[in-house]
Amino acid sequence: MESTNTSHSLQNGTLQNGTAQGDHLPLITDKLSDLSIPSKGENLSKSQEDDRESRDHERVSKQNVPRKVVMTKELSLMESAYKDIIQHVGEDPNRQGLKKTPQRAAKAMLFFTKGYEQTISDVLNDAIFDEDHDEMVVVKDIEMFSMCEHHLVPFIGKVSVGYLPNKRLLGLSKVARIVEIFSRRLQVQERLTKQIAVALTEAIQPSGVGVVIEATHMCMVMRGVQKLNSRTVTSCMLGVFREDPKTREEFLALIRS
Repeated sequence: MESTNTSHSLQNGTLQNGTAQGDHLPLITDKLSDLSIPSKGENLSKSQEDDRESRDHERVSKQNVPRKVVMTKELSLMESAYKDIIQHVGEDPNRQGLKKTPQRAAKAMLFFTKGYEQTISDVLNDAIFDEDHDEMVVVKDIEMFSMCEHHLVPFIGKVSVGYLPNKRLLGLSKVARIVEIFSRRLQVQERLTKQIAVALTEAIQPSGVGVVIEATHMCMVMRGVQKLNSRTVTSCMLGVFREDPKTREEFLALIRS
């Protein structure tokens, strides 16, 4: 696999962004940091307490409102924001060709980031099977579309996933579903690579997992250095894929063939 611009997500057991190999990244959108629970010894001012109570009330209210209603409100707010953007770049948002653009753009962004509304448990369902099989399984060249969280422009590429079963198999289409969940979020390629590997590991506890992503980033093609042919390759190897060079080489040879 040739690459003009190659970045490996794991070097000496550590991600480029400082995340240790053993750390598990969140598989769902709810994080402890999002909860409105004061840390031990934390003193809040009256205004901070009021603000926190308001956020708590909004969160509880959203849980009791049908998703269609919530998304309609989000869509309306996003339409307004896109209308402002169009105006600030010097265009007339009321021009015939642009009148419906804010609505289209808002709907498109919600689709691009639909992965926030999904969890691994939602997707896997009953697609985990007990089988006496311990040979490598590889699903390669899974098409991937994601949004760079730094510039909100796309990066597009292919994902190859391999795992060594430990008496449990995952339905083949579910491997692509896992890729879809995490790619349909605001992302960086390095984190996306590891999230896929960790999710598969937690789902079926295989002996090892390997994930390789090769992608073209529009933030490098359309702006900045404007290198049209540059590609970024990231990899994440867990378990025997990391510990055993022969297993790792077998996987890499299969996805190159």
